[in-house]
Amino acid sequence: MDPESQRVKLNDGHFIPVLGFGTYAPEELWCTSLRPELVRPALEKSLKNLQLDYVDLYIIHSPVSLKPGNRFVPKDESGKLIFDSVDLCHTWEALEKCKDAGLTKSIGVSNFNHKQLERILNKPGLKYKPVCNQVECHPYLNQSKLLEFCKSHDIVLVAYAALGSQLSSEWVNQNHPVLLEDPVLCAIAKKHKQTPALVALRYQVQRGVVVLAKSFNKKRIKENMQVFDFELTPEDMKAIDGLNRNIRYYDFQQGTGHPEYPFSEEY
Repeated sequence: MDPESQRVKLNDGHFIPVLGFGTYAPEELWCTSLRPELVRPALEKSLKNLQLDYVDLYIIHSPVSLKPGNRFVPKDESGKLIFDSVDLCHTWEALEKCKDAGLTKSIGVSNFNHKQLERILNKPGLKYKPVCNQVECHPYLNQSKLLEFCKSHDIVLVAYAALGSQLSSEWVNQNHPVLLEDPVLCAIAKKHKQTPALVALRYQVQRGVVVLAKSFNKKRIKENMQVFDFELTPEDMKAIDGLNRNIRYYDFQQGTGHPEYPFSEEY
């Protein structure tokens, strides 16, 4: 980690901010565009909309491929997702070509478990490894085994929903406990005279996890940067590790019924 700018070096030589993306420009390849011939057009469309020549990072949003078309989330008459059959290795090759064309600096994945990552890493003729794997990660779902696997392959784990999520969405489970009200987090926060949110963020930073903490609130952004002003003790880290319950706030990946993509398993 670069202590001056709080950034992490990726396996392709580029850097990514430790906290949030700020002016760093990532873009995601949506599930309906995983067919190899759709990858570059999808990125080019995004670049046109963003009025950019390239993005810093282009990632596969999910290993689950959905039927291409005009619908963001294609479903049949009974409301079930309509899947598509795509070899993710071929999708990855299309991302590699986007990188070679200068349309993106780095390429990565999101919501992949270790078996799906291995499929890419063991692909014959692999030109570039994924620089990151963006997954739901917080004290209630600490992804410890996946983090260890990613570190062993020089892949950065990027955490979304690092503070849990209470957003009103069809993909968010509203029945789970509120992470930031957890008594252990609150006690550690009180000890350090910080907020439970900052403790949850600091926990990830000390584990070597990049935290995706998007906010458009200037006060919240300023508060988040205080994560670099204190340090959790080994005892604090162990106590927070003990909070892991394999709770997922986002349910889009669960129960898809797709045998190839068992999102319910942590590792």
